[in-house]
Amino acid sequence: MLTAGVVAVQGDVTEHAEAIRRAGAEHDRETEIVEIRTSGLVPDCDVLLMPGGESTTISRHLHGEGIAPEIRDHVAAGKPVLATCAGLIVASADARDDRVEPLGLLDVTVDRNAFGRQKDSFEARLPVDGLDDPFPAVFIRAPAIADAGAAEVLAEWDGRPVAVRQGPVVGTAFHPELTPDTRVHRVAFFDD
Repeated sequence: MLTAGVVAVQGDVTEHAEAIRRAGAEHDRETEIVEIRTSGLVPDCDVLLMPGGESTTISRHLHGEGIAPEIRDHVAAGKPVLATCAGLIVASADARDDRVEPLGLLDVTVDRNAFGRQKDSFEARLPVDGLDDPFPAVFIRAPAIADAGAAEVLAEWDGRPVAVRQGPVVGTAFHPELTPDTRVHRVAFFDD
């Protein structure tokens, strides 16, 4: 049994839960989903997903509820995290926004809304390192990585990094959970 925690403050919680269930099934792993809204749940999780939403709200909630140190301990123990869109901003070392207290899980600097506002959302066939075919990436008010620091860049769009890996943490500027394609979830949680 794989216990997958989904930070359930905002964002595509249900979609991430379904994506990790599908990815787990493809690897013959039954998956239990735990919605993380309070402290005390993260230590029992094998993997964590940090969905999008509004990064200032997510950051405030994680720190206010005592979840932030549990997520840091999870990563320090070598357990995987997939942080998408606003989750990437919160997981960064520098969000370039004083309203966000980043977790420092990824040594990256992020530009919020780098690809525009809601009306500028788009989909793109994105080449991702480790995937044989391009991924159908969905960008919604997407951030971009201004400086990848020590993180390995897995994908770029328009000359800017949009997917990175550092240790057990994968961060994407796009929303892999909004497609039926589970390959990014597989990269984050099942590929060595």
